[in-house]
Amino acid sequence: MYFGSVFCIPSKNLLTMKFLYFFVFTLFFSCTKSLEERCFTKGEEKSSYVEEKPYTVKQILEEKPDYLEIINLKKFRDFKQDSSEYRTKVYNLEANEKRWKDQKVIFADFDQYFFGQFEYSFKTNDGNIKYALGRNGLGYWLLEIKNNQPFAYFLGLSFSHYYFNKIQDKPIVKDGFFQIEGSLVKIVKVAGLPGYDDYSAIEDGKLFKINLKDLLKDSDKDGFNDIFEKSFGLNPKNKDTDGDGVNDFDDTNPMFRSEKNKFSELYQRLLPEYAGAPDFKNMHYYFEVFETDCDYFHQVNPDYRILFASDEKNKQTNYIKVTNVFHHGISKIKKHEKDPKRFYIYTWGSGSTNDYSAEYKNGKWIFKLIGGTVS
Repeated sequence: MYFGSVFCIPSKNLLTMKFLYFFVFTLFFSCTKSLEERCFTKGEEKSSYVEEKPYTVKQILEEKPDYLEIINLKKFRDFKQDSSEYRTKVYNLEANEKRWKDQKVIFADFDQYFFGQFEYSFKTNDGNIKYALGRNGLGYWLLEIKNNQPFAYFLGLSFSHYYFNKIQDKPIVKDGFFQIEGSLVKIVKVAGLPGYDDYSAIEDGKLFKINLKDLLKDSDKDGFNDIFEKSFGLNPKNKDTDGDGVNDFDDTNPMFRSEKNKFSELYQRLLPEYAGAPDFKNMHYYFEVFETDCDYFHQVNPDYRILFASDEKNKQTNYIKVTNVFHHGISKIKKHEKDPKRFYIYTWGSGSTNDYSAEYKNGKWIFKLIGGTVS
């Protein structure tokens, strides 16, 4: 029975309600990993390469973003012709050197604002606005210079599924739409080279179109378009996703609050380092993405921007599930059997792994390289 805002539960149902509450409570905590499980491991924890089954055309179309329109072309450059011509022009030392010089000359105006965060192509002028296609380790972006102000809009189209022709006959922005010709592709694994990707077309002759209104939408006005935030797990309706008082656009760790403790310092010390590193504060679109649920790793306070994805596939965003955005990684921590101050941990990236023993002594971590591999 219900009276106003007060529920009256017959006594005969109280036992059932208590049981249901206990069941839900137990189920919640049985499905939630503890801090110990998220950050520590008892056995060997080496990453293993798992080959994913390629998507079919039907799967790609079923899971394509709602904002993307795909038009079938009657006349087109197929993937084989486009990719072979590109390789002929680029895959030799002289041609590659010329290409990078062209990047610096043709796209000097974009590089002035974006500080080398992207590989540029397809420069287009639309009135007083300049556009170009950008690509970095996260994916494809539409770059814009308007009134001497730079903007970058993430496309959310995985290079695992969408190939953009290297030669485009039409401007990439026209009549209020981003448009680019290409093919639907699948990843082809090269025998004997785990993790090395090549591509094969599964359907040619496509025009990919996105309305600029959808692409430029930035609901929380933080500087990242909604498509980017949804693709990587940020909150598109809150300019400060982690609530630490720093706008996502300026936060080097926008997903989680940074906290200084013994184990967050351990992870911070093992983050990749870059010789002659530029001023990362101005590089708003350069991120390293790490696959981990460890709270201590989440609490680092890095010099450059980082993002995190769950190490459980079913908890990752649709974009991350199908796109290889992990270029480095740091393992869970293994405790020494007898010495509570000593731990084991390993890192991977750039074709190598490094195994460390780490000892916390006098408030500092002391590392010793004890093994590794190079591929």
